[in-house]
Formats: sequence, structure tokens, C-alpha cells
Amino acid sequence: MRGQVVRGLAGIGAALMLCSALGGCQKAKPVATAADIAAAQADAQKEVEQAHTEAKKDVKNAAKLAGGDSKDVALARVTGSFDIAMANADGAHKVALEQCLTLAPPAQQPCKDRADADYQTAAANAKAQRLAQLQKTP
Repeated sequence: MRGQVVRGLAGIGAALMLCSALGGCQKAKPVATAADIAAAQADAQKEVEQAHTEAKKDVKNAAKLAGGDSKDVALARVTGSFDIAMANADGAHKVALEQCLTLAPPAQQPCKDRADADYQTAAANAKAQRLAQLQKTP
């Protein structure tokens, strides 16, 4: 009987060693580092700068084609403002999600839920602002 117990314990020990040698039975989610957050911030800033550049280019092209006071220029300005606001919202969301990954696993999901809610609010505000500006456009 004692031999069976020893063999059973040896089998369990071997299984645990094999499990840990192969990377773990329970794979932990990767933890974000400060470098990951900084990379997300840099990407977000790049997206916002790109949105600014595109908006300026679109307004300039509309002014060149239709004149400075045309409806096309006003529409290009509204669209550019919306694109910039959405780039800001997207970037903030990505950074917030990276920051959530630095938290302990039980705190990550509530953090992600807050980040998602903040993104939805920012997107809704950008859409409302765009609609209000479009209604003002002659």
C-alpha cells in the first residue's frame, strides 16, 4: 500500500514538473509594462497628428477647388474635427486598456469596462459635436 502511495505521489510530481516545464498549465495573461504603455501613447499621438495633417490637407484641397467660403470647406472642417476627436478617443482607449493590463487580474475587467465606457462616451460626444456643426453649416 505504501508503495502505491509513493508511486502516486511520484506520478503527480512528474506531471507537475512536466506542466511547469512546458510553460505552465495555467497560462497567465501577459502583463503590460511601462514600455507597452509608452508605446501605446506614442501610437495614439501619431494617430492624432496624422488626423490633424489629413484634416488640414482636406480643408486646403476644398478651399482650392471651391473657394474659401464654400460649403465644401465647412464640411471638410467638420469632418476633420470629427476625425481628430475620434483619433483622440481611440488613442485614449488603447492607452487605458494597456494600463488595465498592469493591474491584478481581478481588477482588469472592471478597468477595461471603464475604458470601454469612456470610449463610448467620447465617440458619442464627437458624433454629437459633428451633428451640431453640420446643422450650423449653411
